Amino acid sequence: MIKRYTLDNGLRVIVEPIPTVRSVALGIWVGTGSRYENPENNGISHFIEHMFFKGTSNRTAQEIAEVFDSIGGNVNAFTSKEYTCYYAKVLDEHVELGLETLSDMFFNSTFDSSELERERNVVVEEIKMYEDTPDDQVHDLISKASYGDHPLGYAILGTEGVLNKITRDTIKNYLDTNYTIESTVITIAGNVSENIVELIGKYFNVFDKNKNADISITKPVFQASTIIKTKKTEQAHLSFALPGLPVSDPNNYSLVLLNNIIGGSMSSRPFQEVREKRGLAYSVFSYHSSYQDNGLYTIYAGTAPNQVDDVVDIIQNILTDVKTNGIQEKEIIKGKEQLKGSLMLSLESTNGRMSRLGKNELLLGKHLTLDEILDKINNVSLDTVKKVIDQVLIHPLSFAMISQLEQEPKTLRRDLLVSSKN
Repeated sequence: MIKRYTLDNGLRVIVEPIPTVRSVALGIWVGTGSRYENPENNGISHFIEHMFFKGTSNRTAQEIAEVFDSIGGNVNAFTSKEYTCYYAKVLDEHVELGLETLSDMFFNSTFDSSELERERNVVVEEIKMYEDTPDDQVHDLISKASYGDHPLGYAILGTEGVLNKITRDTIKNYLDTNYTIESTVITIAGNVSENIVELIGKYFNVFDKNKNADISITKPVFQASTIIKTKKTEQAHLSFALPGLPVSDPNNYSLVLLNNIIGGSMSSRPFQEVREKRGLAYSVFSYHSSYQDNGLYTIYAGTAPNQVDDVVDIIQNILTDVKTNGIQEKEIIKGKEQLKGSLMLSLESTNGRMSRLGKNELLLGKHLTLDEILDKINNVSLDTVKKVIDQVLIHPLSFAMISQLEQEPKTLRRDLLVSSKN
């Protein structure tokens, strides 16, 4: 059973005891990411994530790593567009040491100038590595094509030019504004004792309860534009996008099921049509990204440059067919079972449960039980999916491509869903 607590200083704590395992996943979630940045500091959320591992007033960077290595645990972090997470997984007998070390990193990182310069270079190398992986980069390009200059269109890594301007003072100012008690959540999943909240309070009661965030975000307007990046690559990497649904939208489960049919599984239409029947791609898939106030539905494919026109045409025809003719009852039944299976498998991991707690608390402020989630999946029907189709597949497409080609595909019809019959 998921339990929600609030410490005396106002810090939210979400705990899911799982007595049948011997591990515990610990997470510190902060409601900030690249969406909360601007052109002058884009990439700072990710850079701070790196710097939290580079030494505190109590431990060097090496000593932080040795803490977790010495107890057979692991520690890591990641940054997204709307949140940043610092997490560890340890044996249940080492929970207190894991909590103490994470809190030390969170509150006592020194941002030493020499470490700052070394880690800046590390992130620059990460950016260069990212530039060499066009199948990753095209997903940032489609965000840019869809959101334009809005912060949701920013790359999480930022750019080398902006990164070189970030100083210790810049970091401190960003932390003061964004790393507040109101925007932070502690999540725990695993074999924990009844004193776990007391332990969390022991190490996190130093958080200043009087610090108030003054942050506002603006809702983006979908741009439906095209971005072509010419680069010497063996494949052409293509991405289409449409406006999706925000994380709290009641039709989200219907859209997730629709995504499985359009491109979220091996039996999906693009996988079967593009890869299995025609052999035009190795990787072809779709996914839905939900944010606080909007969403983005994206389709990706990688193919040889001389096959781009065919792949673009096939994917567009699939979208048009779904809009015009809808989907079949058997696809609904299969999709529901896929969603249930994915949900059950994710719950077998303490990391998966801890992550679910953090995202739900930050973005939704509530936690559904397993039965409530299964009910929502079971309530998806042809009618609810039809509503989502009528809501999503009515917009012009945004399009991004990285390849050796300099022009957009001849078969690209960005307005085909707007002009096709309902």
